[in-house]
Amino acid sequence: MKINNFLIISCTGNQDKIGLKINNNFIIHNFQTKIENNEELVTTILNLLDKHKVKIDNNFSVLINSGPGSFSTIRTALSVAKGIKITKEVNLFGFKNSDLPQFNLENIEFLINRDLIEKNLIKLTYLS
Repeated sequence: MKINNFLIISCTGNQDKIGLKINNNFIIHNFQTKIENNEELVTTILNLLDKHKVKIDNNFSVLINSGPGSFSTIRTALSVAKGIKITKEVNLFGFKNSDLPQFNLENIEFLINRDLIEKNLIKLTYLS
């Protein structure tokens, strides 16, 4: 499957980030503190999409980090991603921390091109 424009959510409780690839531009947003509620993540994503005038349709994809990591942070990120999938009918894919050593476009595209992402997720891994 060809993935061009996407939102990537890597919120596991450690160095939480979201990225947006739209029209060959890649934007990264780093969270300064641990995400503690859905509202903060949702607001950040909505602001990022609005700022870059992103049209979300069935050609858009969301990639979500499934861990390992903080139970509550992963569940928050997953809830937001599933909400986007349900409301906008986007493609949803999952990946593991170990598959993305650095959060940059080159590594993300490598992840996509090597089929290291999983459709119809979710096999979450939490730390206890």
